Amino acid sequence: RRIEEKKDDNWSGGAFKKHQEAKKEASKDKYITVGRGTGKIKFGDIKSTPITSTKGLWVSSGRGTGKRKL
Repeated sequence: RRIEEKKDDNWSGGAFKKHQEAKKEASKDKYITVGRGTGKIKFGDIKSTPITSTKGLWVSSGRGTGKRKL
């Protein structure tokens, strides 16, 4: 049986953001189609979206009948 070290998860949070930026930087010179295929832009021209805090927001619970503040 082969045993290997478990790699860190990078599918959410700050680790995913770093992973996403690295992949974007690697393919910044490629073109992508936009606007139902009518236009094209370079992938590096797309700005990154900032991560906003969810503190103070209301979240619904129980089929939408209840709410709580984060």
